[in-house]
Amino acid sequence: MSGTPHAPPEDSGGAQPTWREALKFWFWLGCISFGGPAGQIALMHEELVVRRRWISEKRYLHALHYCMLLPGPEAQQLATYTGWLMHGTRGGIAAGALFVLPSLVLLMVLSWAYTAWGQHPWGQALLWGLKPAVTALVLQAAHRLALRTLKARWLWALAIFSLLGMLWGLPFALIIGLAAATGYYMSRQTTGTTPTHPTPAPVPDQGAAQTTPHPTAWLDDDTPAPAHTHYSHPRLVRALALGVGLWALSLGLIALAFGLGHTLTHMGGFFTQAALLTFGGAYAVLPFVTQAAVVQYGWLSAAQMMDGLALGESTPGPLIMVVAFVGFLGGHSQALFGHPVLGGMVAACVVTWFTFLPSFVFILAGGPLVESTRHIPSLTGPLQGIMAAVIGVIVHLAGVFARQTWLPGGWHMLPDLGAIALTVLATWLLIRQQLSVFKLLGLCTALGLVWQLLI
Repeated sequence: MSGTPHAPPEDSGGAQPTWREALKFWFWLGCISFGGPAGQIALMHEELVVRRRWISEKRYLHALHYCMLLPGPEAQQLATYTGWLMHGTRGGIAAGALFVLPSLVLLMVLSWAYTAWGQHPWGQALLWGLKPAVTALVLQAAHRLALRTLKARWLWALAIFSLLGMLWGLPFALIIGLAAATGYYMSRQTTGTTPTHPTPAPVPDQGAAQTTPHPTAWLDDDTPAPAHTHYSHPRLVRALALGVGLWALSLGLIALAFGLGHTLTHMGGFFTQAALLTFGGAYAVLPFVTQAAVVQYGWLSAAQMMDGLALGESTPGPLIMVVAFVGFLGGHSQALFGHPVLGGMVAACVVTWFTFLPSFVFILAGGPLVESTRHIPSLTGPLQGIMAAVIGVIVHLAGVFARQTWLPGGWHMLPDLGAIALTVLATWLLIRQQLSVFKLLGLCTALGLVWQLLI
């Protein structure tokens, strides 16, 4: 999104936020955080660092770098980490949950509407316009990440290798592991070179705010660490035990109630794996999810997966919330509990729980350990390697979506020239004209309706 939306009236401006102020802020953020991970990270920087001065620039960057090293949605993890810094465990849970819940509710409503009217001619017209926008958004993500990451030849080589690896069918986890090892090796070999950190606000129209010095923040660089941020080994063990216990209890109850071969059990196991093995944000997760959900389990088709991403792009919250659409269609198509809509809703909630539970465990268990290393230079080599590899993965995903958009009937059919033209236009508007995501989706939707009238 271009520009920052108007914030709620409360503005503590460097003063300690009350619990009520923090809750209202996190709910507001979850309702308006459009623009994908880049826009959400930039928006949180503008609100938390610049406007409200609840946290200093260095603390924010330190938290962001840790979250980007983790698998899973970094924007949601950053919100969880910041909420934990401010108000402890309850603050982290509230911030992370409120960042997700508005999007979950909205996506369940949109998923129901999709199953009810998605095959209607007007519904098809809307989706026809949105699909080229989705391909353009994926290409923009690859372009933006390449500008920030590919600063050396070895990083370019890693990006190309990861693209070829995806085309050859190499496991995603293997590609990421090799990239991290290469990054670590290169960082050890390259001495005296400043590593390239991903910036917290990659949105061009907000870039100037990053270099402006800010007044003292409530949680400033030299502010004494709150008691709940002090590291202790017993606290780490307790947090990990609680997180793993919650996961085991929830998945065990589902397996006990429905059986090991049930769809919900498969969803719980798979989306736990996805949450643990996917690095680099939502666009890196999607190829892994698409391959399993479409090919391995058959919960939905490749075309439906692309429709779900289009709906996910048009809602607030983390883009990885498209997994709720996957869960809804998987539960709906199999009419779980004897009712398609009820089955879809339950499956969407199950998928969301297992996708985000590891993120809460990573932050609430690892946060004190990370805070204890705040003044120690971080090892950014593995992160650089992972980010370079993720670019290749994202380009491969763009190719998958482009094939679905341009050749809806398969390779033996004529291409959809209108969809190709709209994809080129949308990509140009995003990358060269820096049109906001929301405006682009509206424009492509309108063009889809016009195309329906003409054809």
